[in-house]
This record gives sequence, structure tokens and C-alpha cells, in this order.
Amino acid sequence: MSDSNYIKIFTGSFIVVQLITDKLNAVGINAVVKDETESGRLAGFGSAIPGEQELYVNKDELDTAVEIVQSVTSELQP
Repeated sequence: MSDSNYIKIFTGSFIVVQLITDKLNAVGINAVVKDETESGRLAGFGSAIPGEQELYVNKDELDTAVEIVQSVTSELQP
């Protein structure tokens, strides 16, 4: 297992991940989006959960990023 300064903070639909990413960018946090569905499609394979994306941020920005994720997800709750 390789060492990384990035940590996964959210897994969800493309739309929610894009909303969170926009809010992170607004405060200067550059997130990394991992989409195994698209990667698999391009390689000719399928994915178990189509449309799910993972969102990663630098560990140094974790506290701020988690607050933003919680804010966005709480706004989406009925």
C-alpha cells in the first residue's frame, strides 16, 4: 500500500460530488475525483455501482473539507 497525502471524504453521485467540488474550489481546496465507472468504461469493463464517484482531498485540508461535505449533505436531506 502506497503512502498518500490524500484521503477519501465522500462517495456519491456525480451531481452531489460536483456540488461539493465547486464549494471546495471556492475556498481554495483542489479535490481529486475518482470515477471508476468511467475508468472501467474506457478500458472496456463494467462497474458494480454505476455513477458513484469518490472525492479525495489533501490531509492538510481535511477539517475544512469535511465541514463543507457535511454542510452540502445536510442541505440535501429532506
